[in-house]
Amino acid sequence: MPHVVAAWNTRGVRLYRDNAVVLRQHKLGEADRIVTLLTRRYGLVRAVAKGVRRTRSKFGARLEPFAHVDVQLHPGRSLDIVTQVQTLDAFAVGIVDDYSRYTTACAILETAERLAGEERAPAPRLHSLTVGALRAVCDHTRPPELILDAFLLRAMAYAGWAPAITRCARCDRPGPHNAFHVAAGGAVCVHCRPPGAATPAPAVFELLDALVHGRWAETEEAGAGVRSQASGLVAAHLQWHLERQLRSLPLVERAGTHGADRGDSGVRQDGTRDSTTRPTPIA
Repeated sequence: MPHVVAAWNTRGVRLYRDNAVVLRQHKLGEADRIVTLLTRRYGLVRAVAKGVRRTRSKFGARLEPFAHVDVQLHPGRSLDIVTQVQTLDAFAVGIVDDYSRYTTACAILETAERLAGEERAPAPRLHSLTVGALRAVCDHTRPPELILDAFLLRAMAYAGWAPAITRCARCDRPGPHNAFHVAAGGAVCVHCRPPGAATPAPAVFELLDALVHGRWAETEEAGAGVRSQASGLVAAHLQWHLERQLRSLPLVERAGTHGADRGDSGVRQDGTRDSTTRPTPIA
């Protein structure tokens, strides 16, 4: 970790650089912005980009959300200072003009920031997952809802929250199982099933396992109803562990569903069955 000095303009301070994803930004003063970066070696870094709101700024457009950049920073008292930026991947070009892909990418960025933890805590695997997910969204080769769910499942594994899918979360009995309960840890067998556990279709567990292991041919064969139920379980599991709802997740446009926070799977945020909601038919 670079040495942090008492003032950003102190002489002799060593600059540092890293690859980073721009997670978000907000205004500072009349011409500056504060950018939140997920860097490969230093984790979350908040830095000031001076003058980027001026029309003649040399790197303002390079620090927009979704950008993957090579950035050089100067350590500061409370916030670092961006001194150089080079674009590695301009993911925004393939994202911002498509609502579904835009909301998916926003959910990816928000999740990455939440899971990164404290500032300056190295998160190389999370950085790689985020870059890979944004690249997949930008490429338009796979449905964005599948990319998001695969990212969320793998990011939860990074955080130590991976849901059990093929084995019982409580007794480790091999599946397949037909019940899922977030508080229990995911899939549960008939002997360990708590009251109120959701009962998704068997194809939902198959889809979740395919998403975790990147068997994309299998994932794209799943019908809209199966995808919807899987998305509901993934969202419920993530937000139960985060102990708060992601602001961007309900906005994600998913095929054949409304209300992405449950995915119309009949699952509450605690992972139990909502008796007032009819499960989506399996397509």
